[in-house]
Amino acid sequence: MRQRRLNEEEAALWTAFAQGIAPLRAARQATPDISPTVAATPAAGTDKHAPLTTPEQLQRLAAGNMHSVHGTPGHSVTVQKGRGGPFEIGVRRPGMDDTSWRGLVSGKLRPARRLDLHGQVAQTAFHRLHTFLIQAHADNVRCVEIITGLGSGLNGGILRRELPFWLGRGDLGRLILAVVHPHAANQGAVRVLLRRAGRGTGR
Repeated sequence: MRQRRLNEEEAALWTAFAQGIAPLRAARQATPDISPTVAATPAAGTDKHAPLTTPEQLQRLAAGNMHSVHGTPGHSVTVQKGRGGPFEIGVRRPGMDDTSWRGLVSGKLRPARRLDLHGQVAQTAFHRLHTFLIQAHADNVRCVEIITGLGSGLNGGILRRELPFWLGRGDLGRLILAVVHPHAANQGAVRVLLRRAGRGTGR
């Protein structure tokens, strides 16, 4: 069969069409390397609050660098425990006058402000506590009350256990004169006597 030659217009159309054609490449079949010793990367959208399971996470939690509430490293500013240890509750500190101490432990020194942290996660609770105490001290408030709730377990909930450590941080402990429970039967709250603004803030 005799082939017909393309005219000028048809040749131009064919040339334009041929320029957009790319040669097919053989698809490479990559075999995934599935090793039982390598942990799979969590898929996007997985729950970041899942329980701690790896030995590394458990070790970091025991060292105080990770919070079990979130399963994530503690923020260097927001949830880091004080280097000086927990602030002692119910202990009279040196330099505190008799009138202030008696008024605090007897309950006659009433709190001017109250912060209720009951039921909140640790990181949110610390943010609120930090802002609350800094502002109260700046406003020259003398006494405040912080409610954590009793929580569950032998030693109470995480907020009740962590509060003394948060109050013992350098940036908060220097503002505080003393911390007591309102009364022996109420271990889920504390009253904090703040130093007066402009006075010495050494612990």
